[in-house]
Amino acid sequence: MGAKIRNVVFDIGGVLADFRLMDFLAEKGFDVTMSKRIIKGAVMSPYWGQFERGEITEEEALRGFAGADPEIAGAFVQAFSSLKGMLVMRQYAIPLVKGLKDAGLGVYYLSNYSKKAYDECGESLAFMPYMDGGLVSFRVGKTKPSAEMYVQFLHDYALEADECVFVDDTAENVEAARAQGMHGIVFASYDQLLSELRRYGVVAAC
Repeated sequence: MGAKIRNVVFDIGGVLADFRLMDFLAEKGFDVTMSKRIIKGAVMSPYWGQFERGEITEEEALRGFAGADPEIAGAFVQAFSSLKGMLVMRQYAIPLVKGLKDAGLGVYYLSNYSKKAYDECGESLAFMPYMDGGLVSFRVGKTKPSAEMYVQFLHDYALEADECVFVDDTAENVEAARAQGMHGIVFASYDQLLSELRRYGVVAAC
């Protein structure tokens, strides 16, 4: 399988934290139909990625969402005025990170995250102090699956690509990591992740 795996690199939303968008919108009073409409106009729009990269302000993002679906401009404001609760850390996150560290691995994050989500969903990132570092999109002006984000990550932490395994719940992001020489795991479940890590000779001490 090549070089020994020395580092595990995690996406955050969908792996270490739940990106609970439908529940988040339901808690704000939106039914399923409206929630899907909001997601289509916002999260699926190019403005979402621009906001995560820090290229546009919150106000500019909301105007962009409204431009895509003017009838629900107010709903976009109501939905995203606060992001608290949109992301919630999974219970296994800290034990997993600490277990990998105890096993001698470097543990990092590489994630698309807006500054607003970073600031308002801070409890979802409680595992970060146990990690060796990482990149979030708003700080570097890049988002996955852009090759530049992976290249910068490897450069900033002076890591060898073939000594890293990248874990993400989106196959496109994993393929982009593989294109840079990293190993990759498409996350489906915690048990599947542990099984895949063992295949790479990585056993978490947890």
